[in-house]
Amino acid sequence: MRLHVHVKASGSWSRPDRSPGRGRVGGGPGRARTPAAGRTLALAAAAALVSVLLPAAGAAAAPAGPRVSQPVYDYAAAVRESVWVDTGLDGDRDGRADRVAVDIVRPREAAAAGRKVPVIMDASPYYACCGRGNESQRKTYDAHGAPVGFPLHYDNYFVPRGYAFAAVDLAGTSRSDGCVDVGGRSDVLSAKAVVDWLNGRARGYTTRTGSTPARAAGWSTGATGMIGKSWDGTVANGVAATGVRGLKTIVPIGAISSWYDYYFSQGAPLYDSGPEWLSDYVNSPAARARCGHVQQALVDGAPRSGDRTPLWDERDYVPDARKVRASVFAVHGQQDLNVRANHLGPWWNALAEAGVERKLWLSQTGHVDPFDFRRADWVPTLHRWFDHYLLGYDNGVDREPMADVERSPGRWTTDRVWPPRTTAATTLRPRPAGGQGPGGLGLLPARPGATAAFTDAPALDETDWAARADAATPEKAAFTTRPLSRDLRLAGAGSVTVTAAPSTTSAHLSAVLVDLGPATIRDYASAGEGITTLAARTCWGASTPGDSACYRETAPKTADVGYTVVSRGWADLGTWADPREGRPLTPGKARTITIDLAHADHVVPAGHRLALIVAGTDRGLIDPPDT
Repeated sequence: MRLHVHVKASGSWSRPDRSPGRGRVGGGPGRARTPAAGRTLALAAAAALVSVLLPAAGAAAAPAGPRVSQPVYDYAAAVRESVWVDTGLDGDRDGRADRVAVDIVRPREAAAAGRKVPVIMDASPYYACCGRGNESQRKTYDAHGAPVGFPLHYDNYFVPRGYAFAAVDLAGTSRSDGCVDVGGRSDVLSAKAVVDWLNGRARGYTTRTGSTPARAAGWSTGATGMIGKSWDGTVANGVAATGVRGLKTIVPIGAISSWYDYYFSQGAPLYDSGPEWLSDYVNSPAARARCGHVQQALVDGAPRSGDRTPLWDERDYVPDARKVRASVFAVHGQQDLNVRANHLGPWWNALAEAGVERKLWLSQTGHVDPFDFRRADWVPTLHRWFDHYLLGYDNGVDREPMADVERSPGRWTTDRVWPPRTTAATTLRPRPAGGQGPGGLGLLPARPGATAAFTDAPALDETDWAARADAATPEKAAFTTRPLSRDLRLAGAGSVTVTAAPSTTSAHLSAVLVDLGPATIRDYASAGEGITTLAARTCWGASTPGDSACYRETAPKTADVGYTVVSRGWADLGTWADPREGRPLTPGKARTITIDLAHADHVVPAGHRLALIVAGTDRGLIDPPDT
C-alpha cells in the first residue's frame, strides 16, 4: 500500500480544560502475528503537536506526615477466613445467584477488642491461573481450604498496622461462580458486591453453596481501598465508576480505562484476537463448561473490524468518571506496551473534570509495578495514602505534589499539578524533504500542495523507523526539528492530523514522536520491561511459614540509545468520517484523520532534535490491514 500524506500537527501537550507482555493484560502468553504484504500510502502531511516549553522540574520532597499507623498487631495470629459474597447475578445460568470468593486476613486483637478496621482489596482474575507480582505468587490454602498464603506484600505490611486485606477471585475464576466477561458487568459488579458486603449492603456466606451467613459488620469500618496492577487495577477503575459508597480510594497500576482502547486504536487492531481469548485464559474449569454463551457474546460483540459497539461502550469507564467518589492514585509506565499509556490520559482528564482527588506516578518502565521499580519510596507513600484515605489521618499526603515523573532511570521530579499549569499548546508543521534526508518540523507551514509518500512495510516497527530517521527510506515519512537551543518539556497529550491518499481500500497509520539524541533509558523492550530481578531479598512486613514478606529486589535495566520514543498513536484511516465505524477507502481519494498520541512527560535536552514519523503498520503494536 502506498500512501501520500499531508500532515498538520495540531495537538495538545497541555493540561485538561479544568484543572499483559504485549499480548495480554497482566500475565498470559503472547500471541504471534502474521505480517501482511507491503502496501503503499500517499500521505499529505500537516502534523500538529502540542508541546510544553518548560525547564525540567526540580524534585521537591514533602515533609513527613505527623501520624503513621504502627505495626502493633500480630500477623501470625491474624484471622484468616474465606467468605462467598452474593453478586445478585447468574452469569453461568445454573439457576442460582453467583457467589464470589473473598479470602480475608485481618487483625485478631482488633476484632477481640471490638475495634473495626478498614480494608485494602485486590480483586483479580489471576490468583489461580497465573499469579500476581514479579514472582507470580498464587493464593494457597491448607488441607481444609482455609487461606494460608496471600500474594504480594499488602497483607504482610498492612495487617499489622490495623488493616484487613481482601483478595477477591473475580466471577468465573478460581473458587468463584459466574463467568468472566472481560471488563463488563460481571467483572465490575462481582467486585462491587464485595464493597457492598463490607458495608452491610450485600449477603455473604461461610461456604460456596451453604446458607450460614458471614457478616463484616462486626469488624469492618466499611472504608475500602482497591488496588491492583493491570486487570486488577482495571476492575478498581470500573468499580469506582459505579459510584459505590464505601470505596474511599483506588490505586490503579498500569490499568485499562476503556477496553476498546486495549484492543483497538481508532479502529486499528492492536492484537490478533479479542476478549474471548482472555476470558478463556482465566476462566475456571467450571466456567469453561458453563460459559460458552458469554464467550460467544464476546465474539459477536467485538468484531475484528474495529467498530465501536455497545459491548465496548459498556466497558468504557471514562464517561462515568463523574460518578467517582474515591480518590485515585494512578501509576503508569510511559513505555507500557501492554496496557498502553493512552489509557491514562482520558481517565485522568475526566477525573480532573469531575473534581476527583488525584495523584500520579509516571515511570519510564513498561508494564511494571512500582513495588518493583521504586520499592523504598513506594511502600511508605502507599502507607501514607491509605492512612489518610482509609484511617482518616491528616498526614499531608493530599497536599504533596500531585505527580512524580521519572526523568531518567531512578531519577524523579515532582509537579504540584499535572500536566503543569504552565503548559502551552504548540503547533508544529512538517515540511517534506528537499533531498535524501528527513523533512523539516517547525512553526512555519509547508508550501501549498506539498506531500510525502511511504509504502507500508509490516515487517518493520517504530524502532526501525527511528533508527533511520535521518535517512530517506520508503517505509516512512520522517520530519525533524533543528537541534534545540534549550531543553523542551513535552507534558500531556498531543495529536497528529494527517491527510492521506491510499493506493488500497484499507490503510493503517502510525504516528511516533521521537527524541533524537543519546540517552540512557530503562530498557523497556527487555524481558523485565525496564528492571532486572536480583537474588537478594528485602522484607516488607511480617511473615509466617506460609506467607513470606520478603521479595526479590530489582535494579534498573538500562540501555544506551541514540533515540527515545516519546509517544505513539495508531489509527485506521477508514474511521476518518466516523470514529465508531470504519468504511472502505477509495484508492487515490484523500481523507483527513487526527491520530491521538498517548499522554507523556519527557524533556528533550538542548542539542537534541524532535522527530515526527508517520508510517503504516507498527509491527508488534498494531496488526496490518486486510488488503
